[in-house]
Parts: sequence; structure tokens; C-alpha cells
Amino acid sequence: MSQEPPQLNGMKATDITSFFVLGHTQEGLTRIDANGKPSPGVARSWELSDHGAVFHLRNEARWSDGQPITARDFVYAWRTVLQPRTASSFAFLLFPVRNAQAISEGKLDASKLGVSAPDDHTLKVEFERPCAYFLGLTSAAITYPIREDIHRRFGDKYGADANQMIFSGPFLLSSWIHGASLKMTRNPHYWNRAAIRLDAIEVPAITPDTNAKFNFFKDRKVDLIDTLGRDDLLKATQQGYKLRPFADGSVLFLAFNFRAGRATRNLNLRKALAAVFDPSEYVQRVVTIPGTQPGLGLVPRWMQGHRARFRDEHRLEPRRPDFAAAKRYLEAARRELGGRIPPLTWLTGDTAQGAREAEYFQQAFRRHLGITLHIDKQIFKQRLAKMNQGRFDIASSVWGPDYNDPLTFVELATAWNAANRGQYRNAEVDQKVRAAQVTADPARRLELLAQAEAIALDELAFLPTHERTVMWMTQPWLKNVIRHPIGPDPDLTQASIVSTGGRGP
Repeated sequence: MSQEPPQLNGMKATDITSFFVLGHTQEGLTRIDANGKPSPGVARSWELSDHGAVFHLRNEARWSDGQPITARDFVYAWRTVLQPRTASSFAFLLFPVRNAQAISEGKLDASKLGVSAPDDHTLKVEFERPCAYFLGLTSAAITYPIREDIHRRFGDKYGADANQMIFSGPFLLSSWIHGASLKMTRNPHYWNRAAIRLDAIEVPAITPDTNAKFNFFKDRKVDLIDTLGRDDLLKATQQGYKLRPFADGSVLFLAFNFRAGRATRNLNLRKALAAVFDPSEYVQRVVTIPGTQPGLGLVPRWMQGHRARFRDEHRLEPRRPDFAAAKRYLEAARRELGGRIPPLTWLTGDTAQGAREAEYFQQAFRRHLGITLHIDKQIFKQRLAKMNQGRFDIASSVWGPDYNDPLTFVELATAWNAANRGQYRNAEVDQKVRAAQVTADPARRLELLAQAEAIALDELAFLPTHERTVMWMTQPWLKNVIRHPIGPDPDLTQASIVSTGGRGP
């Protein structure tokens, strides 16, 4: 693992590192299967309608201490997620449930949430509005069950250490040395434990050093590298390793800060910065990973639309640099900002890729615009904290899908989405997304989302840089690793170790 998991309380987690661990140690009503579709998890079956859903829980579903997982555990979890004191950044994902948004805003008591447990094995959900994608939400970490007695015992420390949580998934977190290593072992009480082939998943080192990870692999100390660094690709190829490409579904972009007092609140300045950016050159010179696509919009090319891919139905022109226009925008921004453009702060991670990206933009802004860019490199957890606090002008950002629908990307531009860390606000964007959420016409729904996306892109709420492809590799004895854009990635719940004629571990 490149980074320490910042948050293993599923009600508060927002990042792919935490979701990887949570996706193996916890389970919701559904799980994402090898085809990227929701499949039965704690729930064995369900009925969905425009008005709500009923989930039937397994009698054999158990927590890692052997106690039954009940519908009340979901009711408690969802109510707690939405309470303002929880400060869950992803609480908005539950807004399709009746009264969820009002509870999140402190206008109603959590007991008014449209979710109930008629009995231990039945969970009833009432919708605020029709929600075509609701089933996809039920595998997200924000919807995992939480046992009230355990949560109350640890309070704010819930999820802070391996012994300060309980587990509903196929593995349990048996060891966690912060910043150094962690280990997940098979959960003996998991309802489908017979299908789990691995005894344990061990992370022997947590480091952003891609060369160190490559050496671990070469020395057979690890069985899988989920992302190879750019500098390691040639070495791996020369040494005969089999590399696999994986388009992980993520869109990477620059998030601008719209808070009062920030220069990036100025539209002409954002236009000047965007006008010197060439996505194709950036992908070729900075990313250099085969299969990487230059950025187009918030919704990536792979996402399905109504009858075809969303990007085929709602096309965007590739961005190209226009240096003459950039200078005009810059002069307008200078006048509007009182005669000078202050130095800008670029917030990024402490990785080699993050440094290359920051230095590329630093040089481009200085050469073409004369703008000074200060680079603020932070470890993953601290970078997330600074983004949430608004301590940046431009933040290097990434978003992966929570569920298989364009809304999961377009909703980034709405006022209620806590992942909109630059606090971009546009009432028309919000109105169009709200209208999309309540319409029953699928084509009209996606048209409204495309219109909202177009407004946000025109105002440069975000500047997409690329759609990520990673190169990864496994030892020959590790089989059935699943890579998919939605859910924990990589997914090792079906993986196994096989004999390789004496060449295995």
C-alpha cells in the first residue's frame, strides 16, 4: 500500500485506500461482483420500486464475534451517518432516503429517517424520490451496518485501531501498525467463509516509494503490486514480468478554491490557467502510462449513458492550449484582482507522480503566464485534511465512482457534496441535478446531468487532466484477483494461491 488508510470508520471514509481495507473487512446489503454488478451480501434478496425497497437479510449473517447482523444495525448506522455531529462527507449518498437531507441539515431528528426494521431480518427503505441507482449504493462503505454497542463503546475512536471496531466482511483486521503495515485474516464467522480461499491478506509495508515496492515484488516478499510507478515499467518489462493494464474508472482533475479571498475564485484567472494546459502533452510527458486518456469532462469515457456510452451521447471537444487567449484572460484577471496576481499554492501528495505533475504546471504557469506556483506536498491523510479545510488554491484531485451512474461524477459540482472541496457554487447546476434526480425519463435525466456538467466545466469548477490507467502485476501463483472501477480495488475476496511446480511461495 502506498498510503496509510486515513479512516476505517466507514461512516467517515472518503478515499480508495480506506475503501480497499473496508471492502475486505466489512460488508453491506450487497457486494460488487466480478462483473461490477451488485450481488447479494448481508441481504440475500430484495424488492425495489419507485417508492422504496425491502431487503431480506440472511439468517446466517454474523459479526466477527459471532453475534447476528440484524436490520437494526443498518438502521442505527444510517441514522448515525446523517446526524450533523458525525460530519460524514459522504452523507449525501443517502439523500434518496426519505428525510435524509433534512436530518443531515439538522432540521429533523434522525428517528424520522425513512428506514425501519420490522424484524431482525427485514430492512424497509422509503425513498424521498425515485432512485434508479439505489441498489448500487448498498455496497458503498457509507451504507455498511454498525453495531450500536460497539460504536458507543469506542465513540470517536471507532475504527482508529484494529481492536476498536468489529467486522461484518470476509476478513477481519488482525494487525495494524500505523504507517508501517497491516494484516487482514479470514473472518471465521463470515456467512460465506467457505468461498474465501485466502487465509490472510498482509501488507508488509506502507510506502509511496514505487521502487521499494518493486524490490519487494522482485524479492518475492509481496504477491501483488496494484500500481507500478512510471520509472519501474521499463525495469519490469526488461526483467520479463507480465504487466497488465487496468483502467480504474477514475477521473483526475484540478480543483480550484472558490472561497472568499482566494485568487482562484476569479473566472478569468481560471480561464488563463486552463488555456495554457494541453491534456495530450500532459499525458505523454508527465503520466506516460500506456492506455491513459486525456481529460475531457467530469464523466469518464467508460460510463454508460442511455443507449450508448455517456460521452458518445453527450460529446465534449478535447481541450487545446490557446496562449494568446491565456494572456487576454490574465490581463482581465489582473485588473479584477487589483493589479497583480498573487503566488498560488498547489496542494498535492508526497508521491513521485505528484511531484512531476506539480512541477509540470509550475513551469507552464511561470513560462506562459508569469505566475508563481508554490508546491505544498503532504502525506495522504494530511492532504485530505487540508483539502477539507480549504488550505489551497489548486488541489490535485481524483474521483472514482461510488456507483455505476454518471450522477456519481456530476454531483461533485453540487453545493451539497462535501467532496466539492473547493466549494464551487452554481444554483443552475444544483437545479439541474435535482431535476435529474426526480425525473423518471432516463434520457431526460442524463440530458440534465450533461447540462449541469457543461456549466461546471465552462465555469472551470474543475479542470480534468486525465482518465487513469494503471499497470499492475502479480506473482504467477496468485490467481483470481479482481480489478473493477466500483468497489474495493484490488478485490481479493475470490483470490487463491495455486501450485506452480515448486516455483511458488
